[in-house]
Amino acid sequence: MTVQHSVLELIGNTPMVRANHLDAGPCELFLKLESANPGGSIKDRIGLSMIEGAEKAGKITPGATLVEGTAGNTGIGLALVAQQKGYRLILVVPDKMSREKIFNLKAMGAEVVLTRSDVAKGHPEYYQDMAERIARETPGAYFINQFGNPDNPRAHYETTGPEILEQMDGRVDAIVFGCGSSGTMTGLSRYLAEQSPHTELVLADPVGSILAQYINEGTLSEKSGSWMVEGIGEDFLPSISDFSRVKKAYAISDKESFLAGRELLAREGVLGGSSAGTLLAAALKYCREQTVPKRVVSIVCDTGNKYLSKMYNDYWMLDNGFLEREQHGDLRDLLLRPFAQRDTVVVGPNELLMTAYTRMKLYDVSQLPVMDGQRLVGILDESDVLLHVHAEQSRFRDPVSTAMTRKLQMLDVHSPIEALLPVFEHGLVAIVMDGDQFLGLITRIDLLNYLRRRVP
Repeated sequence: MTVQHSVLELIGNTPMVRANHLDAGPCELFLKLESANPGGSIKDRIGLSMIEGAEKAGKITPGATLVEGTAGNTGIGLALVAQQKGYRLILVVPDKMSREKIFNLKAMGAEVVLTRSDVAKGHPEYYQDMAERIARETPGAYFINQFGNPDNPRAHYETTGPEILEQMDGRVDAIVFGCGSSGTMTGLSRYLAEQSPHTELVLADPVGSILAQYINEGTLSEKSGSWMVEGIGEDFLPSISDFSRVKKAYAISDKESFLAGRELLAREGVLGGSSAGTLLAAALKYCREQTVPKRVVSIVCDTGNKYLSKMYNDYWMLDNGFLEREQHGDLRDLLLRPFAQRDTVVVGPNELLMTAYTRMKLYDVSQLPVMDGQRLVGILDESDVLLHVHAEQSRFRDPVSTAMTRKLQMLDVHSPIEALLPVFEHGLVAIVMDGDQFLGLITRIDLLNYLRRRVP
């Protein structure tokens, strides 16, 4: 082990690990842990390659402003390099990006511009088009353009491909990858064509993207859907893309992706991101279809630390219908945090308002049931706390009982869903009861999530 002179020297040379507890049929499945890069993803490679390529070509000078549109990880890779080299970085990102990625980018000094994720290329608010426009309108700025930058696939041709073959002793029957900017696929394809032409390239694509249909049917659709997996899938063919050696693709749903990612952690101890789940789901399908043993590599594109509030959050998964819940045919089907399962965040009447406030902030809730043992004695919401303390902040030390609402409007668990609307119209939260037993709270967003899950 040697001391590195810069965090940039830690990019690449990521580990390869054999999967031991996943059902890969007759095949051996190996995981290339790009999550071990210092910025947490495979995109560190292209961040370094594209910035150093621009430096060598004389396209940027010290202190220059760099601009890029990114779904997240390329931005973090660029931010890592820009930070170390002293460049200003402006990133345009779609609003479906996880909060962890945005916090990461801002903490590294990048300037983040959020834009819409529901518009396609050609729309002025599409993240790549907006980034190009910002670069054009910013004096001296350089548009990195990962989707058309040859230094993107070059990084994988020169580093990722050689690493995989070396780690696998040259014996790789298939590599499963995802495609966003297409740099990984294009670089690996060109390297393998020279060094291991028998290796199959297998695309894992989110349902909604146009790429799987293009590979499997040769049809380039002009209409794409939407998907929640981050970083892969496209609604156009990037100019640097080379799909000529890709013969097989799997379209993987968001649900399959998130559940496969969670299974990867539960069975192999590997904390991967949402795209790693997409690739793993496709890799397992490929492996189980084989009739003879093969050595298959699936890339873990980034770390799951960036998705703790999403795919690793049971409540988020339940809200979006990705985890199954027991169905009762009554208002219990709308309870996100059932009290009986100890999921409901509560406070006691004798606890301090400061404690209640801290709990609201920690769990991102605006109201708390006040429980005296198993008995509901009140509700405390943000307005109750505000009215109690606004004139005298020391009253945060008062007990919850001094500020809570005791007059409660309760709904029987067997009430129709329509009974929720009058409660919400009065600005209240629905308190669901089964006789004297408190079951939980239903808010407006709980009802909206329930209705959304019922849309095919």
